[in-house]
Amino acid sequence: MTQPFHPPATTGAEARLAARSGRLDRHTSGQALGHVQGNVVILPAGLATDFMRYCQRNPKPCPLLAVSDAGDPSLATLGEGIDIRTDLPRYRVWREGALVDEPTDIRALWQDDFVTFVIGCSFSFEEALMADGIRLRHIELQRNVAMYRTTIATEPAGPFSGPMVVSMRPMSAADAIRAVQITSRLPTVHGAPVHIGDPAQIGIADLSKPDYGDAVEVRAGELPVFWACGVTPQAALVQARVPLAITHAPGAMLVTDLLNRHLAAF
Repeated sequence: MTQPFHPPATTGAEARLAARSGRLDRHTSGQALGHVQGNVVILPAGLATDFMRYCQRNPKPCPLLAVSDAGDPSLATLGEGIDIRTDLPRYRVWREGALVDEPTDIRALWQDDFVTFVIGCSFSFEEALMADGIRLRHIELQRNVAMYRTTIATEPAGPFSGPMVVSMRPMSAADAIRAVQITSRLPTVHGAPVHIGDPAQIGIADLSKPDYGDAVEVRAGELPVFWACGVTPQAALVQARVPLAITHAPGAMLVTDLLNRHLAAF
């Protein structure tokens, strides 16, 4: 059955209301252009200190934007009226490291000791790239960005460890150089790329088979450019076999009221 067309949200609040109502249940690329989007990890308070330390030790894949108080579903520093239980298009529920569900609402699962972590997302730096004239194929094709598990190890903290996940965008050599210059100014949304070129050097066997998201073609004369990705914590949750954790579904982000233009470090 064909789904009804809904134009993209123009503000963070509109995107969150669309998710809350069920009108938006897929990836948020292209939603609320100009607004900061975030990856989400929700954990019991007993694991929050170790996870905070994991993020601090791995700032490229896990740049923290906000951390909630235990049991509080709001995130006032990121937007008015946010309810993290309803305002993502789709969630992932993990039990003992296994993915068990992908609901669009987690109110029934909410616990009084849950702490929410919001981590910077590459969707934010994509706006800066496009503003400079760099074309992004996954956006032109209306696809989710391609994401891959690598052999780059993250720095462990408590039970959390595992491989870095990266997102990939094909570019000409000239655009890749410019992308490094642009994204190096945006450390809160992953900063500069972690690798350019041969994917085998970071353990990726086949670019046509991403671990998350949608594949895009790398054409003749282009280089694959890889950035650290906020899906990395999901790999760490699998390895840690946390009894219960909730994350965003890859690409289905929290859209905030913050503006991308305010993120530049210099």
